[in-house]
Amino acid sequence: MRFHLTRFAVATRFTLLEHGRNRFAMILVILFVPVWTSLAYLAMPDTPARMRLRATGEALAPRGNELTAISGALNAVTLITGFMMFAATFSGSGFDRRLAMAGYPRAHLVLAKVTALALVSGAVAAYATAVICLAWTPRQPLLLAASLFCAGLTYGALGVGFGSLLRREVEGMFAIVMTSIIDLALQNPIMSSGADNPVMRYLPSYGAMQASTAAGFSTDPVPGHLAMQLTWFGLAALVALLGFRHSTHNCLPTAFTPPPGPGSNKADIPAPRQAASPSATASDTEAH
Repeated sequence: MRFHLTRFAVATRFTLLEHGRNRFAMILVILFVPVWTSLAYLAMPDTPARMRLRATGEALAPRGNELTAISGALNAVTLITGFMMFAATFSGSGFDRRLAMAGYPRAHLVLAKVTALALVSGAVAAYATAVICLAWTPRQPLLLAASLFCAGLTYGALGVGFGSLLRREVEGMFAIVMTSIIDLALQNPIMSSGADNPVMRYLPSYGAMQASTAAGFSTDPVPGHLAMQLTWFGLAALVALLGFRHSTHNCLPTAFTPPPGPGSNKADIPAPRQAASPSATASDTEAH
């Protein structure tokens, strides 16, 4: 047990150090979350937007700027967690391969990434919830934080998968940005007239969007939609696990093969003869 705990602690420490070196991600957390959420709240009109919340079946009329602030917070959390996990996985892929080649258990490496993902998602979700509460008061702040946390988990797992499977950094960044924008823009009734389309429930952050909207404007709990979002996290984590396994599969140490000798079935291959050096040839000539 102590062996496994030690390996897990070492892998987690290296993973967190990798996140700590990403200064740009730290700046995004500090500045992008409040700027994007505040702009969504201040720039959008506060005209009530009539909608039916599928999570509770209620007919709501939330203010447009408050609804857009929730969508902006979700967009910020998903982008930042996805970017941080992708950057850490992409830049640390060579280190992970060397650890796997040295015989380090891959299960401990995966658990370390999951632990770092949970810590990053929790910190960013709590920060985004605090920023929203400074502008206006949601009905259920804890449910809002839980929704943002689950969305961060999902996109963080997608970031790990992209970092393990894609070959260039620009490809992963484009995939994360476009997935988050399309996913959340289609679900915002202020921006999309088809937000009530049943197809929306198959989007990656549908459960988090429904739960966060209920947290902002309703008093009914929606555990089913949080479970739906965690299901998406499980699917994304499976993709990430397969991608990580693929990226480190060829680096695993193979069984030791003893050199051929008297007791082996393979015939010994004689070593090639080395050509005589010029000095040795000259000395032989002088001797003659």
